[in-house]
Amino acid sequence: MDSSQQNFLRIAPDVRLGKDVRIFGFANLYGCEIGDETKIGTFVEIQKGAKIGNRCKISSHTFICEGVTVEDEVFIGHNVTFINDRYPRATAAGGQLQTEADWAVVRTLVKRGASIGSSATLLCGVTVGENAVVGAGSVVTKDVPPGAVVAGNPARIMKMLSRSGKPAGEVP
Repeated sequence: MDSSQQNFLRIAPDVRLGKDVRIFGFANLYGCEIGDETKIGTFVEIQKGAKIGNRCKISSHTFICEGVTVEDEVFIGHNVTFINDRYPRATAAGGQLQTEADWAVVRTLVKRGASIGSSATLLCGVTVGENAVVGAGSVVTKDVPPGAVVAGNPARIMKMLSRSGKPAGEVP
């Protein structure tokens, strides 16, 4: 990365970057881990405690919050949003702004080789299985089995893929 690109990145000193990571302009990374050979697009935010594996592609305008783990070789499309709080509120019971002490992070896991389409939203507490595919615009509200193709709001299984990644059959 040349010095002109550094002016448009915010990478906190507590970020652990692997080898040959490529980060494009206007990214905001803090307190996270990024694996080797991962590519992070423009306007991506990755929060503290998030972990991104090796050889992943995180496309532009994506938000990966605290509590999200993305394993190796995962594709995340443009404008994907992860959520880490089941009942988000701005204020605590007494009316003051919430602090970290007022809520608990709910973790999300994206397993190796999964692909998440553009503008998908993943609610907290779900696991996206190995080599699963989440269709663009989907809202994932429950676990996605390995090799499943899901789409819709809420996301539903459309078909299953074989180990080779080719369709194994339609799901009624």
